[in-house]
Amino acid sequence: MKKSLAFILPVIIGLSSCGGSQQNQPVADAGPSQADKDLLQQAQTYFQALPATAENPENKITDEKVKLGKVLYFDTRLSLKGNNSCNSCHNLDTYGVDNLPTSKGDAGNFGERNSPTVYNSALHAIQFWDGRAKDVEEQAGGPILNPVEMAIPNEAFIEKKLRGVEEYKPMFKAAFPDDKEAITFANITKSIAAFERTLLTPSKFDDFLKSDNNALTAEEKDGLKTFMDAGCITCHNGPAVGGTMMQKFALFGDYRELTHSKGNDEGLKKQTKKDSDKDMFKVPSLRNIEKTGPNFHDGSVADLKEAIKIMGKTELNKDLSQADVDKIFVFLKALTGKIPANAKQTAMK
Repeated sequence: MKKSLAFILPVIIGLSSCGGSQQNQPVADAGPSQADKDLLQQAQTYFQALPATAENPENKITDEKVKLGKVLYFDTRLSLKGNNSCNSCHNLDTYGVDNLPTSKGDAGNFGERNSPTVYNSALHAIQFWDGRAKDVEEQAGGPILNPVEMAIPNEAFIEKKLRGVEEYKPMFKAAFPDDKEAITFANITKSIAAFERTLLTPSKFDDFLKSDNNALTAEEKDGLKTFMDAGCITCHNGPAVGGTMMQKFALFGDYRELTHSKGNDEGLKKQTKKDSDKDMFKVPSLRNIEKTGPNFHDGSVADLKEAIKIMGKTELNKDLSQADVDKIFVFLKALTGKIPANAKQTAMK
């Protein structure tokens, strides 16, 4: 009997050791499910990851131009009384907005429309709520000459003013070495625009679009699916998740009844005087939307979930359930990116 036990015991120990080693071995990653693969493929149909910079062949981005544009962006001398800079309404520390319904101009008066974020705006197909500018180069000059915003009376005025600033002379010359007179209104706007073309905020959503299945949580993926299935991608698509088109607000009903807007902004009609353009506005980007409220062209709705409900009703003719609103909200939060290091303010050098 002792001999039998002596033989059996090592066998049992050996079998136990083999079983233990199998249990401790790492389980192979099965990879994304078919549902996740389908979701990614669908998302890649409508969205693209942010590029490193938003290039414009007609305004080549150079280090000298970006450096100058950044200084100009923060310079209050671009306003008549010296109270406002570009950053006053588009604060780069707070995701490119001032978080007010409308912004205070150089003389203390408020504008009629909400100041949209400057982050990722260079990727938009059009600029301003009424789409009157084709790109950020054209857009950059608008606030400077706007009588409420920065109130500079004309292009020649700001050219003369900046030509009297000694620090600017070498900076403009370095940015525009081929120009006999480098300090011009066109070069002011080109420089600011070149800086803005570097202001991109990639988020976890970009990692997902680059096929990192683990970049989004299950809840965020569910929100993305709800966002697409509801039809939001009809207008909110592309790398900026918007900014690609003009759209009537509202397609169904009157937005004023739901937003309780104090004014009666008729959008593009104000520019064209055409009834067909009544209530036509640029579709905003949803990048960083969690941080850039209040929402809509007049900043009339502060709560993002309420804004989602309103969009469902006015643009999709759907009464979104609270569950769907909550899911979309979770996805939209995944669009919040990191403020780039080059956005931090520095003194003129």
